[in-house]
Amino acid sequence: MADFPPFEYLMVLPRLRVQNANALSSPMTHGFPSMTAFLGLMWALERKTQAAGLDLQFNAVSVVAHDFDEQTHRSGYISSFRLTRNPMGKDGKPAAIVEEGRIHLELSLVFAVRSDALREPGKAREVAAQVQELVSTMRIAGGTVLPIQPRNRKQAPYVEPFTGDDADNKKRFNRLKMRLLPGFVLVERSDLLDERLAELRKTAPDANRLDAWLSLSRINWTWQPGEDGSGEWQHDRKGWLVPIPLGYGALTEVQAPGSVANARDSTTPFCFVESVYGIGQWLSPHRLQSSEQMFWYPDSQPNEGLYRCRNGYSPELTPEYDYDL
Repeated sequence: MADFPPFEYLMVLPRLRVQNANALSSPMTHGFPSMTAFLGLMWALERKTQAAGLDLQFNAVSVVAHDFDEQTHRSGYISSFRLTRNPMGKDGKPAAIVEEGRIHLELSLVFAVRSDALREPGKAREVAAQVQELVSTMRIAGGTVLPIQPRNRKQAPYVEPFTGDDADNKKRFNRLKMRLLPGFVLVERSDLLDERLAELRKTAPDANRLDAWLSLSRINWTWQPGEDGSGEWQHDRKGWLVPIPLGYGALTEVQAPGSVANARDSTTPFCFVESVYGIGQWLSPHRLQSSEQMFWYPDSQPNEGLYRCRNGYSPELTPEYDYDL
């Protein structure tokens, strides 16, 4: 497993408004774009900043969701995506309707970066503004970034240096997470998957990790009898838990560039993959105890065919919490 990458600065692009982002994060999950989309954005942004002459190394990314509006219709207990009809084809016939989920978002992006340029006095704000301008020209999870209001102080980008001692860095992080409120940060909770699997095997020894994942993906209600013959229904949901994709597992060997017909990029090695799933939790930033807990970073293991997103959250560092919902 890859270690958390080092960083010297946190670059914050607050309150970006994204329209029509991809709400389908994998073949089995929806409701928020996959973290793979934000890691892809980070890499694309690093290439753009290098082309623009900026000395920035992006090592990890965090997403703080302030608001969301998934584009769905609701009829009774069933929700369906609002679909659009595509333009007529060359033959004059209507194109087939392909189901796609869309979501409007208001989010803050926090990048863990290293850079010598940010050490120059007064340079950080200028560089952050340039990065924000580049992001405004890019797609975020397939969605369009709405114009940023220059006079809106809530959307002003900034950089927090983390080059001091531990006490100084903790003080800066405490100040940063307060500025990100109100909002929610997605963290990985693979520890809950292990706990649920152990719990299921007490009554079903053949239970596997898929059973545990499905159990955590739903709200399980059970009848709890009382002493006087009465009772009540109770559910097992603690916190805002969600099933999420964590990356990709290889189905084939890596193919040479251009050797697979109809591949999108003929200059990059190609590999057939399937999604890797896990459990995530939305937490308010003020519940985090260190900056590493909020970040996601890549962990590529080609020899094992695993291309995964990692998160630095550790429940041992977080005190017992009350519910976010």
